[in-house]
Amino acid sequence: MKPDDLPVPPPPVTPLRWRGGWRDGALHLLDQTRLPRHELWREHTDPDSVIEDIRRLAVRGAPAIGMAGAYALVLAARHVLADRPAMSRPDFLAALEAHGARIAAARPTAVNLPGAIARHLALVAEAPGSPEQLAEALHAAALELDAYERHACAALGQHGAAWLWGRTRFLTHCNAGSLVTSGIGTALAPIYVLQAAGQAVHVHADESRPLLQGLRLTAYELGKAGIPHRVLADGAAASLLRRGAIDAVITGADRICANGDVVNKVGTYPLALAARTHGVPFLVAAPLSTLDPETPTGAQVPIEEREGDQRAYLASEAVPDSLPAYAPAFDFTPAELVTALITEQGVLEHPDKMRLAPWVTQAARLQTRHPGGR
Repeated sequence: MKPDDLPVPPPPVTPLRWRGGWRDGALHLLDQTRLPRHELWREHTDPDSVIEDIRRLAVRGAPAIGMAGAYALVLAARHVLADRPAMSRPDFLAALEAHGARIAAARPTAVNLPGAIARHLALVAEAPGSPEQLAEALHAAALELDAYERHACAALGQHGAAWLWGRTRFLTHCNAGSLVTSGIGTALAPIYVLQAAGQAVHVHADESRPLLQGLRLTAYELGKAGIPHRVLADGAAASLLRRGAIDAVITGADRICANGDVVNKVGTYPLALAARTHGVPFLVAAPLSTLDPETPTGAQVPIEEREGDQRAYLASEAVPDSLPAYAPAFDFTPAELVTALITEQGVLEHPDKMRLAPWVTQAARLQTRHPGGR
């Protein structure tokens, strides 16, 4: 099956309606902390409120927070100009740098956020024109990032579906669908394409403790798309794989290191170990914007740890407030456990530093220019 022969469906959920949701200088984001019970859109007119939504996971997923960060920088530029309309170009660029550093620090693990900020700051530093013209250039760059991510989702969905053709039973972890992108998603994209091509599919979604993104978000998306699915406790996944009930495990990624190590939601690593033990393909789907050329291995990636109310972290009223907890948000899966990486460029089996080198080079280019190449 050729990837180009496979249809690309519209996303079942449109969380980042940049064009339709950007009205009168405001950014509208779907509050994912309220799903699935409430679909609440939040209006943002200043960068600080976007930063807060990134930190509290109202907007989440590597591509989505990269786009949210790009738009937070647009809002920052507009606020700077509103406060000091006659400021010089050097002062404007210095103010943007300061805002960009705060935005990029909101979530340190996913590379898309600092990558988008660095790329857009470099763009305005090199572009000619007044501060007002630079602010408009930032807005155009954010729209272009949206368009590229939408294209990347469609392409990786087609490539992944072609590789997976004939397989029908999938296991996912966390949420990597249209809620984390402006398109059809990353890990769920090949599944959506398979369904659109007429293949019967069924998805088992890990509940993805402790914040239950699989239970709250993946099941929500799959229900909207009409895809048969079941949610399972994370601890039940290995037994499901041992029974031969899964044809492939597919996850997204918050960062892919230069050697192919994959950083993703905590619980991905033991899932990869179980898949290897039981001979089930373990695939990672992510756009090239998630590939980090500057980080050699997963051991160098800063892993966020949740702080505060451990009762909320462990999602149980039975947990005492004073209970100490080990609360990492992510783990990293060594490249040798990854059967294949799926990106908009294609499918790379058995990724390692040498095989991944051409994609690392391309990812580095993406980080120094507009994703669309203009």
